[in-house]
Amino acid sequence: MHVRWCLRKRESMEVRGTEYVSCDEWAFSLLPLDVDLLSMELPEFFRDYFLEGDQRWINTVAQALHLLSTLYGPFPNCYGIGRCAKMSYDLWRKLEEEEDSETKGRRPEIGHIFLLDRDMDFVTALCSQVVYEGLVDDTFRIKCGSVDFGPEVTSSDKSLKVLLNAEDKVFSEIRNEHFSNVFGFLSQKARNLQAQYDRRRGMDIKQMKNFVSQELKGLKQEHRLLSLHIGACESIMKKKTKQDFQELIKTEHALLEGFNIRESTSYIEEHIDRQVSPIESLRLMCLLSITENGLIPKDYRSLKTQYLQSYGPEHLLTFSNLRRAGLLTEQAPGDTLTAVENKVSKLVTDKAAGKITDAFSSLAKRSNFRAISKKLNLIPRVDGEYDLKVPRDMAYVFSGAYVPLSCRIIEQVLERRSWQGLDEVVRLLNCGEFAFTDMAKEDKASSESLRLILVVFLGGCTFSEISALRFLGREKGYRFIFLTTAITNSARLMEAMSEVKA
Repeated sequence: MHVRWCLRKRESMEVRGTEYVSCDEWAFSLLPLDVDLLSMELPEFFRDYFLEGDQRWINTVAQALHLLSTLYGPFPNCYGIGRCAKMSYDLWRKLEEEEDSETKGRRPEIGHIFLLDRDMDFVTALCSQVVYEGLVDDTFRIKCGSVDFGPEVTSSDKSLKVLLNAEDKVFSEIRNEHFSNVFGFLSQKARNLQAQYDRRRGMDIKQMKNFVSQELKGLKQEHRLLSLHIGACESIMKKKTKQDFQELIKTEHALLEGFNIRESTSYIEEHIDRQVSPIESLRLMCLLSITENGLIPKDYRSLKTQYLQSYGPEHLLTFSNLRRAGLLTEQAPGDTLTAVENKVSKLVTDKAAGKITDAFSSLAKRSNFRAISKKLNLIPRVDGEYDLKVPRDMAYVFSGAYVPLSCRIIEQVLERRSWQGLDEVVRLLNCGEFAFTDMAKEDKASSESLRLILVVFLGGCTFSEISALRFLGREKGYRFIFLTTAITNSARLMEAMSEVKA
């Protein structure tokens, strides 16, 4: 597509000597960040599509899916939710039909593919992350699979860029762990490492030679990585203690559960008055709005006024963006819109229903989080204390308080092998779901291939979601591969909506 555009441009400019010029395209669509994680590195995708309605990246997503199907064979089972997911799927299928010969007759190597729009689950992206990799991202910003650790981590006067992937043996063991378990693990690791060093004291010359040639280099590398991650943990602890992280998490959990809303609102007001961080205050306001299906007019006006007075009137356009995206909305009197939507969904059952629903969504997006949470049991009821060392479900990624909605949807669809039985949830999400199963292709797939699942996040995914699905994979015997337009977190989400650039 881009090559053709260049050729046309060259012709329109009447460039001479074109017979000596050749054009090629570097299709940089997929960047492998890890053994199970691919990124398209399109952080602008979220704002472009979900705020501006710009569909230019749909073709890029479709091309990436086409490339994967060319490499790994056809996908027998496809599930998706969201308008962007559907458009990407349709264009990808069109590309498949045009070049059918490339995958025809191939045995599928990936059994299932999920395409998810980010706006079907804003709550997960807005929550503070507490798994180690998520906290590192929230604190230091992981970029293209690497992170810059400053002097406070390296214990020197220099910063150090570190790759964070499965090749880092220390990191691979703690990346998906709840942060409360990480210090204990690193302490034990340090003791084990010291014990391995101490073994050399009783060695003879031959044993020492083998130790130096075979083990010493690996031990030194492990020691270096261990020191870095201990330094990172200490830095995270200092910053979170300064921010009163426990009180923040307590407020978030109250919002998720729907308890003490007045106290939570007061906490947000205090946050704004203290001018803690414009991004953090905005995030908490959005989390309150989505979990409560919009703010009551009085609270909306009050919080908005306090925010603008505290951080400046230049943030006014940001509120407009958040409202349009459905992140920070004001409740409509009498919930008239919901009543009309319900009548329309009952009366209209064909494709026109999608268009009508989209029209209503553009007027006022509703999250229906509380109802969805109840239907899918997103807030686990636990007798006693939740054991974070031996987690029982995906809720551990948020300290046992909340199962990521996007991950629960994937779990439920995999159990049913369809959207059947999730009709009410889909209606509440108001995103539009689809599914496609090719039994002929599924019959060709091996049992191992059918346990391999590709999850595509359109608009970004968080490390918490990745950790949750890795846990689900271990529990259920699946293996997940992730493709995302970019890695995101609550700060990146708010920055994408902000009209005030830092």
